[in-house]
Amino acid sequence: MVANALIVTIALLLALGFWLLGELKFLIPYRHVLLHEHGAALLLCFAVLFANVFAAVYGIQRKFFLKDTGRKLSHLDAQLAAGQTPLSSPTAEREHV
Repeated sequence: MVANALIVTIALLLALGFWLLGELKFLIPYRHVLLHEHGAALLLCFAVLFANVFAAVYGIQRKFFLKDTGRKLSHLDAQLAAGQTPLSSPTAEREHV
């Protein structure tokens, strides 16, 4: 889940970066001054933006893609306890040893 959130975050920030490159063409002559004077602040802002977007994507994924996980796992646990699956339960494996 973390890997998926990371990929989505990188894709969103790349899209934002390419859009900004197109919109801020008038700043090209000043790029050396901007990076020299404000590079650390820009890097810090980018890191905070990355962390916030990552947290938002991760939260959205947890909210919408893990909705029924608990119910599905409890159903699987009940099946394993009743012996209705071709898989053996971990307690049955310990009893044979």
